[in-house]
Amino acid sequence: MKKTTTKLPTILIKKVNHKNEVRLALFFKFNRLFIDILKNLSTYKWSMTLKSWHTEFSPENIQQLKNAFADKAVFTVDASVYNTINIKVPRENRVISDENKNIIRLFIKYLNGKRYSESTIKTYFTFVADFFHYMKDKPVIDFNNKDVELFIEDVFVPRKMSISSQRQLISAIKLFKAFYPECKIEEIKLTRPKKSKILPTVLSKEQIIDLLRCTKNLKHRAILAMIYSAGLRISELLNLKLEDIDIDRRQIIVKNSKGRRDRVIILAESFIPLLLNYVNSYAPKTYFVEGPTEEKYSAESIRAFLRKSCIAANIKKRVTPHTLRHSYATHLLENGIDLRYIQELLGHAKPETTMIYTHVSKKDLLKIESPLDLALKGMTDQNNTIPRRLSDNY
Repeated sequence: MKKTTTKLPTILIKKVNHKNEVRLALFFKFNRLFIDILKNLSTYKWSMTLKSWHTEFSPENIQQLKNAFADKAVFTVDASVYNTINIKVPRENRVISDENKNIIRLFIKYLNGKRYSESTIKTYFTFVADFFHYMKDKPVIDFNNKDVELFIEDVFVPRKMSISSQRQLISAIKLFKAFYPECKIEEIKLTRPKKSKILPTVLSKEQIIDLLRCTKNLKHRAILAMIYSAGLRISELLNLKLEDIDIDRRQIIVKNSKGRRDRVIILAESFIPLLLNYVNSYAPKTYFVEGPTEEKYSAESIRAFLRKSCIAANIKKRVTPHTLRHSYATHLLENGIDLRYIQELLGHAKPETTMIYTHVSKKDLLKIESPLDLALKGMTDQNNTIPRRLSDNY
């Protein structure tokens, strides 16, 4: 007679960043006994955002957890438990004198006069204001290159700012020198770090379809489908007006995008039924996508529901709205579209920017055979009794 065994429920343990703190999060199907145990441990809290119970991450709390659930649950430890989570250093409140505040205001006015974009001006303002705060009471006329170097070492590095952000900082300081030439900063000696040559994350065509299918909300699905099918930047999507979508001619006109350029993009035929369904259901007035009171939709809202859709579609990669644009460009290249047309569709000023997609396209790479495959084929040709595989099972 076989002995019957009861399968214990599973609890998944993860390390997460919640409200800028490293937390130990537990994921399990609803279980009243488990909830009562966690409440008795007193340090655990329920998070609607995480959809889990959580506490401070520590080896002691993991051990306490295993002791409390002994013989009641089986634990699955996520790989995140062994990874380091970077917590952002909180930004200090800036302390800037009234005189220096006025200089910064005039600098912003100078940038507006040079017709820089709103987003660029905002970025440059942030960096220059942080630099002024770092310099404290030192007169602006005495600012020098060493001050910039120390600011990067003392502020940028601890905050774990990216290489691209550091390049933007140098650009902002160079412009400030042009605006305020009396300071001792030598523009010619300001050097930007080399760009990081990081390949973009790309989803497969199958993953794109899975992502859209798992996005149940009609408005959310229309947003993701529009970004991917037209290769839009998130700022372009948020600024896209209904009047710029021409269904009859199957065209989308993107106006005043990056670099103050307009361009025309093909409206995907397969997207039109979804587009009409969305417009009839939500009745946006001015923009393709709008908030509750007809204002522009927020980028963070899109990022938030995209993360949820990726979880539902079981996509493990780190996906952002720009990942859909990268995927659009890569899939065009794999479909045999010339790079010059892709450059035009993406709105790139330089062909070098578009060239990055040649490194992630699998069209030509799949034609290259690995030396391992060739070695096994060679052995098979000489002796047909040698199997062309490394495992007997697969």
